[in-house]
Amino acid sequence: MIRPSRYLLAAVALVGLTAVSPAVAGQATPRKLIAPVRGEATVDITKPDTKVIKNEVVTVIMVKNTAKGPIAGLKIEENWYDKAGNPVGGDTYRHPRPLPPNEVIKVTLTTPRNAQMTRNQYQFTHSNGTIKPNSVAKLEAPKTTTQ
Repeated sequence: MIRPSRYLLAAVALVGLTAVSPAVAGQATPRKLIAPVRGEATVDITKPDTKVIKNEVVTVIMVKNTAKGPIAGLKIEENWYDKAGNPVGGDTYRHPRPLPPNEVIKVTLTTPRNAQMTRNQYQFTHSNGTIKPNSVAKLEAPKTTTQ
């Protein structure tokens, strides 16, 4: 006597053998993977545009990857300090995917306003090392904004 569970197993095996992934069927083109930058990477940045909006300090920076490869794990930290040099707040931005060479992104950093804020500092890093920012007067805005 054949149990119904064997029929189910046979049906699942048959479906698995006949299913073809889109990549195998030629319906999708494979992506070419490029190794990310290791060590020091370079970016061009515009002068940070910092404004107080209601109870928040909003900073907008345009960033362009000028390295030879993609930058994986791009991270930008903004730290605010009081007159004595004590930290009083800040924000961190992490790009969700590797940043390809020559791509421009718009980064928005938002920090709750504190009356003690007098100066700020930015730190650029990535998954495989440091980033050397180079200030430029202007960068072309990206077609889609990233926050």
